[in-house]
Amino acid sequence: MFPETDRLYLREMNQGDFKALCKILQDEETMYAYEGAFSNAEAQEWLDRQILRYQKWGFGLWAVILKETDEMIGQCGLTMQPWKDKEVLEIGYLFQREYWHKGYAAEAAAACKKYAFEVLGSGEVCSIIRDTNIASQKVAVKNGMTAADSAIKHYRGVDMPHIRYVAVKNGFKGN
Repeated sequence: MFPETDRLYLREMNQGDFKALCKILQDEETMYAYEGAFSNAEAQEWLDRQILRYQKWGFGLWAVILKETDEMIGQCGLTMQPWKDKEVLEIGYLFQREYWHKGYAAEAAAACKKYAFEVLGSGEVCSIIRDTNIASQKVAVKNGMTAADSAIKHYRGVDMPHIRYVAVKNGFKGN
């Protein structure tokens, strides 16, 4: 069972999705929060990492498919991410630029939050977002998350401030 909405369904990515994945990961504007577009090798490594996550945890970043056209328009899902001194369950999302500002990211992220709470039984989920990525921060807020804390992540030789947005399941008493 994977998350689904009225307009979208999510599924595991596979090698057949490489070309669609590259439309996201190799777009300079889309990948600005990652300090630029990925090479073919980096995109393949990204895809391989998701497939390993499916095997290890049963989840990862999933292909987001537009029901109307059966096209992969983005990726959204759940991953375990290091944050300060612990691992946290994160909702991540990246979409092809032509599908921005149409509500798809918020729709898919909300479905992933529901999946985390109802299927995985998690009491808390977050989105870790670069401080300059205002659009992704808006998606997190729309998904019922609030800014909890911040940290510096080091990626591609750059220090990047990130904000962790958190949503807690009703009735959950955190650690």
